[in-house]
Amino acid sequence: MKLSFRRRLVAVGVAIGALTLTGVGVGTAQASATHITQSRPAAAKPTVVLVHGAWADGSSWDKVTTKLQRDGYRVVVPPNPLTGVASDAASLRAYLDTITGPIVLVGHSYGGMVITNAALGNERVKALVYVDAYIPDQHDTVFSLTSAVPGSVFGGDTSAVFDQVAIPGEPGNVNLYVKPSVFGTAFAGKSIPAKDVAVLAARQRPLAFSALIEESGEPAWKTIPSWSVIGKQDAVLPAAEQVVMSERAKAHSIQINAPHLSMVTDPGAVTNQIEAAAKATN
Repeated sequence: MKLSFRRRLVAVGVAIGALTLTGVGVGTAQASATHITQSRPAAAKPTVVLVHGAWADGSSWDKVTTKLQRDGYRVVVPPNPLTGVASDAASLRAYLDTITGPIVLVGHSYGGMVITNAALGNERVKALVYVDAYIPDQHDTVFSLTSAVPGSVFGGDTSAVFDQVAIPGEPGNVNLYVKPSVFGTAFAGKSIPAKDVAVLAARQRPLAFSALIEESGEPAWKTIPSWSVIGKQDAVLPAAEQVVMSERAKAHSIQINAPHLSMVTDPGAVTNQIEAAAKATN
C-alpha cells in the first residue's frame, strides 16, 4: 500500500532525526561524503636507485641511504661494474627492469655517464639526479668533459695520477687505480679526516681505461627531468664544467661547499635534492 504524502514526510523527518541523534546530521553526512570523495591513497614514493662512481663502491652512499630510508623511501644501491659506459649502462638497465613502480635514478661522478645512458626510453624513471656528476650529451666522453675547463687533478700526466693493472684478455686496456698520494686531494679535499681517506683509497674499485674515452649515447635527460648537486670544491670535475652541463640539461641545480664526495661530507643537502626530485615528479 502506498504511503500518504503526510506519512512519507513524517518518515523522512524521523530518519533525519535519527541521523542527528546518532551524531551524524545532514551537514555532517554531507561533509563525510565530501571527505570520502577527496581522500585518496597517497601516491607511492618512488624507489631511489643510487649509482656510485669510479674509484668507489656502494658504501659511498651509506649516509644518504640512511637518511632516505628514515624518510620512508625504498633505496637500492646496485654495483656499478666500471667496465665501460655502454656495458655499465646495460647492466644498470637490466637491474631497473626488476623494479616495479616509479624510479628516481641518482648518479655520482662517472655514475652520471651510466644513468644518462641507462634511463633512455624507460618510462618508469621519473627523475635523474646528478651528484658531482658527468651529465654527457651524445658523443661526450669522461676525458673530454674532465678536461673541458682547467682545474681537475686528473688533467695532468696519467702516470702521476693512476696505478695501472692489466686486464686479462683485453690487450691495450688496463684498470686504473688512483694513487693513494692523490686520492685525498682529488676526492676529499680537507673535508674528510686523513684516516677515513686512507680507508676510501684502500677500498676503491678501479675504472677501465677504455671507459674514459668511450662516447656517450643519446642522453636520457632530454626527455626526463633532471636535478644536480654541484660541489664548489670539486677537484675531479671542476664546478665550472658541472654548471655548464647542468644548464645544458636544464637541471634544477644547487651548489654547496663540498668536495667531489659531497654525499659523504654533506649528505643532508644531497638527500634534500634527491627528495625534491622525488616530490616534484609524484
